[in-house]
Amino acid sequence: MTISDDTLLGGRVRLRQSDAGYRAGLDAALLAAACDARPGERVLDAGCGAGAVMLAAAARRPDADVTGLERDPGAAALAAENIALNGFGARARVIAGDVGAGFAALGLKPFDAVLANPPFFDDAGALRGPAEAKRGAWITAAGLAAWTSFLVKAVREGGAITLIHRADRLADILAGLAPKAGSFQILPIHPFADAAAKRVLVRAVKTGKAPLRLLPPLILHDRDGAKHSDRAEAILRGEADLGWGQS
Repeated sequence: MTISDDTLLGGRVRLRQSDAGYRAGLDAALLAAACDARPGERVLDAGCGAGAVMLAAAARRPDADVTGLERDPGAAALAAENIALNGFGARARVIAGDVGAGFAALGLKPFDAVLANPPFFDDAGALRGPAEAKRGAWITAAGLAAWTSFLVKAVREGGAITLIHRADRLADILAGLAPKAGSFQILPIHPFADAAAKRVLVRAVKTGKAPLRLLPPLILHDRDGAKHSDRAEAILRGEADLGWGQS
């Protein structure tokens, strides 16, 4: 397995990750930027892979305690290595576990917040590929419903649930979370201002009762040739957060 040495947040975070397996990208960066944990709070990154979201969230929230959950031993080993590489050992860790087995199987008390970038597909026949090394990150045999159930149980009452996913699964996400969570905030993510949203960031509060809020969209790219819009670039470099409103 070939490992590359990359950086996040404009070089503030180092990330060693597999060249063949799932590689952290824009979704991971946006999910980490959505973490709004307060000092002393415990955050769980469900399905952390090599630790991109966990590490970037730890850098953004230096007074929070972060745990990564990962079922693949190779990815978990990389995440542990990356924690040490960035000097986060005092307040970050990775544990072995499978979201499909449920939160109770971990034997942990609920967290203050949970982050997740669930696999985008439930049906292996829905897409060609991906490569075997990336399969677990793209396809979940347990289904999206198993992920939403896990996320609700992983946080205390009043705890925050934040996930990024395909925009066309928004109804399924809300239906999965709604029995036990509310105070939804939805951030549509558009590749261009004149294109439909491809991703959504969803934030919910366990037992929350506030009305659903549909936030102004995040536009990733301008059509003037720049790689990212000014706001997206500031988020990627760690110079801006997503700025959730009050829930």
